[in-house]
Amino acid sequence: MSALRVGVLAYPGCFASEVFGVPDLLTMAMHVAGPDHAGYEVSIVSPRRRVVASGGAALAVSPLREVDVLVVPGFEHPPGLDVDAKLTSLAPDIAAIRSHAAAGDVVVSICVGAFLLAEAGLLHRRRATTSWLHADELARRCPDTDVRADRLVVTDKGVTTTAAFSAMYDFALELIRRHSGAGVARTTARVALVDDARISQTLYVDPRLLPRPGNEFSHKVMRRLDQYLTDRYDLAALSDTFHVSTRTLLRRFADETGQSPLAYLQSSRVRRARHLLETTDRTVASIAASVGYRDPGTFAALFAKHTGRRPRDYRVTFRRGAD
Repeated sequence: MSALRVGVLAYPGCFASEVFGVPDLLTMAMHVAGPDHAGYEVSIVSPRRRVVASGGAALAVSPLREVDVLVVPGFEHPPGLDVDAKLTSLAPDIAAIRSHAAAGDVVVSICVGAFLLAEAGLLHRRRATTSWLHADELARRCPDTDVRADRLVVTDKGVTTTAAFSAMYDFALELIRRHSGAGVARTTARVALVDDARISQTLYVDPRLLPRPGNEFSHKVMRRLDQYLTDRYDLAALSDTFHVSTRTLLRRFADETGQSPLAYLQSSRVRRARHLLETTDRTVASIAASVGYRDPGTFAALFAKHTGRRPRDYRVTFRRGAD
């Protein structure tokens, strides 16, 4: 058996502990297995020359390379974080994730690293998980993903997602079990004082930290807007759907999200357009129409406002598989 090549993708703002957690446990497994075991070849990779992790830790990184498994750590996700802006800033890293997946590599996310996988299009019509604290947000952003908020590790068609922080060890132990055998995994867990029998994150949920129940209204509105992304924005019809006045809908949505339904719809349309620009050859006019804009000029102006680039310039920079 040859060594399993594992790459951990480092990117700006990622949690350094989640970069090194899996490699450290694999190193321990190699000590347990002994010198005759093929073991693991682990590298910290990035499309960038320099990476500073959350907390200001500078990480030594290697260029992207062929691996068997690519691990994507999570990032700091404080209350009020503009996730769209965060993901826009990580476009080169998300492109690297897509490239590895297209090459047939197994891709694994830790905690909110799942948001990067979702942005790369890897969670489309798949089961997935993330931290229970952010599961509702992932489900809202990805209405076609079956988010299993109770699960520690979910694997679906070559894509694995895990819950928060320590769930990286649940994944790593399963990786060790498959590559090195149950005995090595069991002993490694004992040496590292890691629980190798966990199956759910439900016991760790603290309802006090979950979004207020009052946010359910805005989440329902968001899901409705995402489901009918290409339809003309009609505030009156939207209000009728939820049996409230337009004034009430605007007030409740703003109280819960800090923005208007139209602003949310525009950001959601731009997010979809970015994906199409990166992954298809469709014309800008066709993409504009597919996200609800008949006038390509109006769409291009809105896109530039959200991303800082015109659609054609964005495609040149972030096109999947671009050199």
